[in-house]
Order: sequence, then structure tokens, then C-alpha cells
Amino acid sequence: MSKVVIITGGSSGIGKSIGEFLAQKGFIVYGTSRNPQRYKNSKFPILKLDVAVLSSITNTIETVIQKEGKVDVLINNAGAGITGPIEEIPEEEIKANFETNFFGPINVIKAALPQMRKQNSGLIINITSIAGYMGLPYRGVYSASKGALELITEAFRMELKGFNINMTNVAPGDFATNIAAGRYHAPLLDHSPYKTSYGTTLDLMNTHVDAGSDPLIMAKVVFKIINTKKPKIHYKVGEFMQKFSIVLKRILPDKVYEKLLMNHYKL
Repeated sequence: MSKVVIITGGSSGIGKSIGEFLAQKGFIVYGTSRNPQRYKNSKFPILKLDVAVLSSITNTIETVIQKEGKVDVLINNAGAGITGPIEEIPEEEIKANFETNFFGPINVIKAALPQMRKQNSGLIINITSIAGYMGLPYRGVYSASKGALELITEAFRMELKGFNINMTNVAPGDFATNIAAGRYHAPLLDHSPYKTSYGTTLDLMNTHVDAGSDPLIMAKVVFKIINTKKPKIHYKVGEFMQKFSIVLKRILPDKVYEKLLMNHYKL
């Protein structure tokens, strides 16, 4: 029987690429979006789901289970970007980002686990970010929310071992998606002490996304993971220097690594 896959945030970008690739490979794929009516031409069904609303999560997971009788693979891909000086980002925006990038995925996992435990099988893939491995200037909240998901996965997967349920992280670098258009940007304030440095960094971040890799690369990695009996805890997908930056953080003194980051962002 074909495996049943649920992808949160499956209407665009990385999620859409993963969904289309898996559908081509014969998987039964369900994507989700807060506004599924916008994606009537999708190559796989898009269901309504808001990861910040618990009832929305449980209703959608139950809908798939009632229709297919199982959930083989859950891909937590829905996420939100956020930029700005930490001092100037409103508290409600910080909390909203964690609702989407951290609490949301946890609640989606919780909704799927009873069925996976009943099946005595399942795979959960959390799409995090290479940014989650380091505190990046003017992306600190995003780094923190994605880093939190990376860490909790390490604990979660150990708790699930006895149920034959696997969990892993896939951390992408910069990919050509619409995340920059949809993220929260703290405004560039004329009177802000961060105006010049934040403006320079923001331009650099947008350039990186625009010149990012093809999301199909992520789709192929996810396909390979699904077909791996014992997935690793962490996967990193991106340009060499993006992945190597994680290695450098491990081996360099903290202040040397900090200086490299500041030079990179022209701070």
C-alpha cells in the first residue's frame, strides 16, 4: 500500500516541492494551508490547517485518518520568518513566531502520535533551519524558534523509540521560496539606533533567499529519508559554506566565530 504523507505548509515553497515529488513517486500526499481555496490547482489535496489553532490541527489530522486509515509520514514544514532588532520586535510578534515554528509543530505531532502508536510505525520529519544552529543578528527570534525545535526533537525521538516511531530534523539553508515575502519585518525606523546595520543585514538576507537553491533538492532529501530504515537525528541541506558554518561553530572559539558572523553581515 502507498504511504500516507501529511505536509504542513504544503501549498508553496519547500512544502509544495516535497509534496509534488512524493506524489510523483506514488505516495498519498495531503498538504495543508490556512487558505486552501487559493490552491485549487495543486497536484495533491490541500486541507485547511492553522498550526496556531489546536482544533484546526486535530480536525485535519482526524480527517486524513478517517479517509486513509493511517498516517505513515508527518512533515512539519509550516513556518514563519521574522527579522528585526530584538529590542524593537513587539512581544506579541515573538510569541506568534514561536506559536508557528515551535508550539505548532509539537501540537501537530501530538495529534498524529496516537494513530502512529496504534500502527506501531511512523516517521516524523521536522523542517527546521541551519539558522537554528546559531544566533544570527536581526534573525535572533527565528534562530531561537528553529533551534528550539531542533533540540526538542532530540528528546522527543528517544521517548518514541519504544513505539517504532522515528523522528528527525532536516535543516535547510537558503532556498528560493517566498518566505521573505511572508515573514514579519520589524520596520526600519528613522530614529532607531539599529537603522543602518539592520537595513544592511536585511538587504543581505533577502539577496540570499532570492539566490537560494532549488527546493527540489529538499524534496529529494526527504524522499531518501523516508526510504531509510534508521534516519539520522539531524540532516543539513544547503550550500557547502552554509553547512560548514555549523562545523566552524563547533571548532572555533566563540568570539572568533562571532567575528566571522559580524564580518559576513557587515556589522
